[in-house]
Amino acid sequence: MNTTMAITLIGMVSIAVVGVSGRRPRSGELGEWTVGKRKFSTFTTWFLQAGEAFTTFSFLGLAGIAFGGGVAAAFALCYLAINFVLQYFTAPRMRELGRRGGYLTQADFFTDRYRSPLLGKVVAVVGAVFLLPYLQLQITGLGMIVQLATGSRTGGNLSMVLATVLTVGFVLWSGIRGIARVAYLKDALMIVGLVVLFIGVTVSVKGGIGGLFETVRDSHPQLLTLNQEGYDATFFVTAVIISGIGGGLGTMAHLWPPVLAAGSGRALRKNAVWLPLYQIALGIPVIVGFAGILLVKPGSPANSVALTLAGQTLPGWLVGVVAVAAASAAMVPSAAIVVGISSLLSRNLLSARNERTQLRTNHLCVVAAAALALVLGLTRPGLLSDLLLLTYGGLTQLAPAIVMGLAKKVRLDAVPALLGILTGVGVLIWLTFGGVDVGTVDTGLIALAPNLVVTAVAQLVVRSRSLAAVPAEVN
Repeated sequence: MNTTMAITLIGMVSIAVVGVSGRRPRSGELGEWTVGKRKFSTFTTWFLQAGEAFTTFSFLGLAGIAFGGGVAAAFALCYLAINFVLQYFTAPRMRELGRRGGYLTQADFFTDRYRSPLLGKVVAVVGAVFLLPYLQLQITGLGMIVQLATGSRTGGNLSMVLATVLTVGFVLWSGIRGIARVAYLKDALMIVGLVVLFIGVTVSVKGGIGGLFETVRDSHPQLLTLNQEGYDATFFVTAVIISGIGGGLGTMAHLWPPVLAAGSGRALRKNAVWLPLYQIALGIPVIVGFAGILLVKPGSPANSVALTLAGQTLPGWLVGVVAVAAASAAMVPSAAIVVGISSLLSRNLLSARNERTQLRTNHLCVVAAAALALVLGLTRPGLLSDLLLLTYGGLTQLAPAIVMGLAKKVRLDAVPALLGILTGVGVLIWLTFGGVDVGTVDTGLIALAPNLVVTAVAQLVVRSRSLAAVPAEVN
């Protein structure tokens, strides 16, 4: 075992130990495990929200897009800004409704606001199914990180298994409090890892950052425009819109527990104002991706650029530090996603009657979801990787019903909301797997159009029938 591998494994175990330390006295209630006492401070809520917004994509994906698509990678900075603007208005309202209605999950919101347990169950299924590929992405991304950092495929697979076991362990033991505790460490590690990588790359490029972009301008000018194949202006705009809607309107179930656990709406608003500062850090992977254009062998896998450059520019022990930082960026979101999936299934789909049974069922769902994502990640990585294209697009189909449900008076009925969601999801699946060529337009955005049309038409039909029934009842 080399130094890099040893540091990485020790770091992963340390992350789990920190998570275990977050446990409070055992309560045996799903509510405590999922949202604590709904009194988390601004400080804790900040790290919870940041921990779930910045993932392995921050290390691998952004650098990879910059390597292959140039400035198109800046779409992440744009959509995250939109996320926080929307969350400034939506998150406090979600928290207030959750406090009054006792929500623990996103599906609780649908069940309560639309007075429809069936709608809540459908949302639970949609949320769990479309979050599973996102969970698999974090697990396989972590394996890729270790494999690239150590040069060992076996080490990468071992790290996937170890990280999954450790994450499940501290999640079962500590719930959201453990995730919050690890989120503190994760953000510190992420900043350190990105800064170390930035310094290593900067020193290795002739002329520093200025020289880097001058060289790219002269040798690859197309990468400084939105004209790259697959990463054109259409991709940029539609990706920003669909991702901004997805995060800003709470369509992803794992984003709800931190909001519901916040001590006040004011804390959420303050975080929405200041969390965009993290986007300064996200500029580093973009720069690293551009550096890869000059320093990494052409044709190399895009997602390997960041760790490949780390190996080329840093000593082994510092590569280990970067790998631990990247691993933490996978383990914290994985923990949050597992909580999101398991709570949807145990509380809303299986609907155990008492808290203790819900908690036991929930723990079984945690293990099952993590195990399924791990097994498929090890044996059929392409299967869920293809489905990952559906994650944001699929969950965005919940957006119209969420917006209507946040209003003071809900003016949308449950049946139209349900029909709209099912239509949007169905169209998205058809577009994705039916061989339909839509260019670089995000399929989730296309599917949102028939979703809205069906929702509106169905609502008009429901209202017209209601109005027609009134005279009949009077007569």
